[in-house]
Amino acid sequence: MNMKFFLGAAVAIALAAPTVAHLAIIHPAIADDAGETVTPQFNQAIPNIPGKSLIAVTVDYAPGAASPAHLHAKSAFIFAYVVAGAIESQVDDGPVEIFKAGESFHEQPGATHRVSRNASTTEPAKLLAVFVVDSGDKALTTPLH
Repeated sequence: MNMKFFLGAAVAIALAAPTVAHLAIIHPAIADDAGETVTPQFNQAIPNIPGKSLIAVTVDYAPGAASPAHLHAKSAFIFAYVVAGAIESQVDDGPVEIFKAGESFHEQPGATHRVSRNASTTEPAKLLAVFVVDSGDKALTTPLH
């Protein structure tokens, strides 16, 4: 399967998920003290890739808010799309980059997400994260200590 097609389909499914959310059981949003709110949007086994699931979440950042440095499930390939505002990100030992609305980045399985924060101290930001992950992996994000 063409990876561009697969990622395009994944984004289309994840973006459509809020309109069909009433058809699925969606867990409530999870907010933390750092000013981020993670809202599950989609969770479905991929029928033609046994043992894999597609999971999408949105992450809303208040102005100046950040996620703590973290790891994702070891099987997770992640496509991240900035829906609104600007997100400052660093994956592994790569450069710290700012991605604006309409831009995207990805994380390889086993990567460390060292920086993930709203690049603005005055405007909110929103990120869509689409995970292709082993269906048995339940903890998608583990903070580093």
